[in-house]
Amino acid sequence: MECYLDNSATTRAYPEVAALVSDIMLNTYGNPSSMHMKGVEAERIVNKAREDIAGVLKCRPKEILFTSGGTESDNMALIGTAEANKRSGRHIITTKVEHHAILETTEALSKQGYEITYLPVDSKGVICLDALSNALREDTILVSIMHTNNEVGAVQPLEEAGRIIKSYNQKIVFHTDAVQGYGKFRIIPKNLNIDLLSVSAHKIHGPKGVGFLYIKEGTRIKPIIYGGGQQKGMRSGTENVPGIAGMALASNMCYANLSEDMERLYSLREYFISEATKLMGVTLNGSEGRDCAPHIISLSIEGIRAEVLLHALEDKGIYVSSGSACASNRPSLSGTLTAMGVNRNLLDSTLRFSLSVHTTREELDYTLENLGIIIPTLRRYIRH
Repeated sequence: MECYLDNSATTRAYPEVAALVSDIMLNTYGNPSSMHMKGVEAERIVNKAREDIAGVLKCRPKEILFTSGGTESDNMALIGTAEANKRSGRHIITTKVEHHAILETTEALSKQGYEITYLPVDSKGVICLDALSNALREDTILVSIMHTNNEVGAVQPLEEAGRIIKSYNQKIVFHTDAVQGYGKFRIIPKNLNIDLLSVSAHKIHGPKGVGFLYIKEGTRIKPIIYGGGQQKGMRSGTENVPGIAGMALASNMCYANLSEDMERLYSLREYFISEATKLMGVTLNGSEGRDCAPHIISLSIEGIRAEVLLHALEDKGIYVSSGSACASNRPSLSGTLTAMGVNRNLLDSTLRFSLSVHTTREELDYTLENLGIIIPTLRRYIRH
């Protein structure tokens, strides 16, 4: 049996998405900037995709900018905003539990003279709103707070955060990395005072290498990629037509039966957590309730290195990750778990199990059965 439980790293594309991408690559392959009919057909596909995604977010199609994925969207949000607003100030606020696409970018900006404030989180991975209020300053130009944490599934209080930010200063740009939240929650930027929002297609059963950045009309932001002037000069480069179309279809499919799909995922998550934590030395990081993401489960297994257990599970056809897949080749310990105050002895003993709409109860039972065998076996080998 094969159990893919690494859906926060990437998802299997919907068959309909794969078919659409293939069809466009083979038949509607024109350049959207070309003036002949092949180009016009491709442009229509891009425009339709923009309208579909805008419909999900309840925003205007012109507020959707297509990118190569979440990392580029995050980089553009931070760098583009910093460059456009540096005369107003050089202070940026983010959190200690962001994805590396944010943390590495803020680190780069700090070397260019920007001052970065990193908000702390509680034991569940949620920011303290008082800390946000206290961090705001006259020279604050940008606040970036992720929607859903990619390691433990903590969902941040964006509505309250947006209200605090805009009450302090309407001109502060509010960005959220919604890569893990989009497709799992209904996110309406205007209701949350969000100016910028990042999304990646391959997290929602779409193709890799494509994403988008929602940019509220009137937001001061500069492009970071220059060239032929595509997308009104905000992001030059020939549009990835098949990828964009596939992303829009995946987005529509995710939201078609969202309530039912998420209810099922929450039930599976609760079941898995209940059974897994019955095993000796297994503890949950984050929340076990429904105030978190329905698809992410972070478990620490005392006394066993995550990498060892990961490969033992892989031998049984079970695929998981040791935290963020995007940082799996980094020797450093998880900044998210550290910020949450997880015992240092458990930082290198934590696995992430992430579900999708394709996950079955049978797969979870198979995984639990093998965890029940593998964990005590490995513990016997490491005893001194």
